[in-house]
Amino acid sequence: MDTRKHTKHVLRPTPELVEAFLGRTDDDTAWRAFAKAYRALLDARYRTERAAFDALAARARNESVYLGCNCPTAKNPDVRRCHTTLALAFMKERYADLDVQLPQ
Repeated sequence: MDTRKHTKHVLRPTPELVEAFLGRTDDDTAWRAFAKAYRALLDARYRTERAAFDALAARARNESVYLGCNCPTAKNPDVRRCHTTLALAFMKERYADLDVQLPQ
Protein backbone atom coordinates (compact mmCIF):
# COMPACT_ATOMS: atom_id res chain seq x y z
CA MET A 1 0.00 0.00 0.00
CA ASP A 2 1.42 3.34 -1.03
CA THR A 3 1.43 5.56 2.06
CA ARG A 4 3.58 8.41 0.74
CA LYS A 5 2.70 12.02 1.55
CA HIS A 6 1.04 12.74 -1.80
CA THR A 7 -1.45 9.86 -1.59
CA LYS A 8 -4.86 9.80 0.06
CA HIS A 9 -4.01 6.82 2.27
CA VAL A 10 -5.10 7.21 5.89
CA LEU A 11 -1.51 6.54 7.05
CA ARG A 12 0.10 9.22 4.89
CA PRO A 13 2.00 12.02 6.62
CA THR A 14 1.35 15.59 5.59
CA PRO A 15 3.78 17.14 3.09
CA GLU A 16 4.67 19.77 5.70
CA LEU A 17 5.73 17.15 8.25
CA VAL A 18 7.86 15.34 5.69
CA GLU A 19 9.53 18.49 4.38
CA ALA A 20 10.41 19.67 7.89
CA PHE A 21 11.98 16.32 8.74
CA LEU A 22 13.81 15.72 5.45
CA GLY A 23 15.74 18.93 5.93
CA ARG A 24 17.22 17.55 9.18
CA THR A 25 17.19 13.73 9.04
CA ASP A 26 20.40 13.40 11.05
CA ASP A 27 18.92 15.40 13.93
CA ASP A 28 17.36 13.36 16.75
CA THR A 29 15.29 16.36 17.82
CA ALA A 30 13.83 16.65 14.31
CA TRP A 31 12.94 12.94 14.32
CA ARG A 32 11.27 13.18 17.74
CA ALA A 33 9.29 16.23 16.59
CA PHE A 34 8.21 14.42 13.42
CA ALA A 35 7.25 11.28 15.36
CA LYS A 36 5.21 13.27 17.89
CA ALA A 37 3.40 15.29 15.22
CA TYR A 38 2.76 12.24 13.03
CA ARG A 39 1.38 10.28 16.00
CA ALA A 40 -0.97 13.18 16.79
CA LEU A 41 -2.07 13.16 13.15
CA LEU A 42 -2.78 9.41 13.28
CA ASP A 43 -4.70 9.80 16.54
CA ALA A 44 -6.83 12.56 15.00
CA ARG A 45 -7.47 10.57 11.83
CA TYR A 46 -8.35 7.50 13.89
CA ARG A 47 -11.08 9.53 15.57
CA THR A 48 -12.44 10.96 12.32
CA GLU A 49 -11.65 8.21 9.79
CA ARG A 50 -11.96 5.08 11.94
CA ALA A 51 -13.59 3.05 9.15
CA ALA A 52 -10.45 3.35 7.01
CA PHE A 53 -8.27 2.03 9.83
CA ASP A 54 -10.70 -0.79 10.53
CA ALA A 55 -10.76 -1.72 6.84
CA LEU A 56 -6.97 -1.82 6.74
CA ALA A 57 -6.88 -4.03 9.84
CA ALA A 58 -9.53 -6.33 8.36
CA ARG A 59 -7.52 -6.68 5.18
CA ALA A 60 -4.35 -7.42 7.18
CA ARG A 61 -6.15 -10.21 9.01
CA ASN A 62 -6.77 -11.99 5.70
CA GLU A 63 -3.66 -11.24 3.66
CA SER A 64 -0.18 -9.80 3.92
CA VAL A 65 -0.18 -6.01 3.76
CA TYR A 66 3.00 -4.05 3.12
CA LEU A 67 3.26 -0.33 3.74
CA GLY A 68 5.36 1.47 1.18
CA CYS A 69 7.01 4.84 0.85
CA ASN A 70 10.31 6.19 -0.51
CA CYS A 71 12.56 5.33 2.46
CA PRO A 72 15.37 4.67 2.62
CA THR A 73 16.80 7.43 0.48
CA ALA A 74 19.95 9.53 0.47
CA LYS A 75 18.11 12.11 2.60
CA ASN A 76 16.74 9.50 4.99
CA PRO A 77 18.79 6.29 4.83
CA ASP A 78 17.44 4.76 8.06
CA VAL A 79 14.16 2.88 7.52
CA ARG A 80 13.55 3.03 11.28
CA ARG A 81 13.15 6.79 10.83
CA CYS A 82 10.30 6.43 8.39
CA HIS A 83 6.64 7.17 8.95
CA THR A 84 5.79 3.59 7.99
CA THR A 85 7.60 2.31 11.09
CA LEU A 86 5.52 4.68 13.21
CA ALA A 87 2.36 3.65 11.34
CA LEU A 88 3.09 -0.02 11.96
CA ALA A 89 3.57 0.64 15.68
CA PHE A 90 0.28 2.57 15.72
CA MET A 91 -1.59 -0.28 14.05
CA LYS A 92 0.00 -2.82 16.40
CA GLU A 93 -1.16 -0.75 19.38
CA ARG A 94 -4.71 -0.20 18.11
CA TYR A 95 -5.21 -3.72 16.70
CA ALA A 96 -3.43 -6.09 19.07
CA ASP A 97 -4.59 -9.16 17.15
CA LEU A 98 -2.62 -8.20 14.03
CA ASP A 99 0.75 -9.79 13.30
CA VAL A 100 2.62 -6.54 12.76
CA GLN A 101 6.30 -6.85 11.93
CA LEU A 102 8.46 -3.82 12.53
CA PRO A 103 11.64 -3.26 10.46
CA GLN A 104 14.91 -4.21 12.12
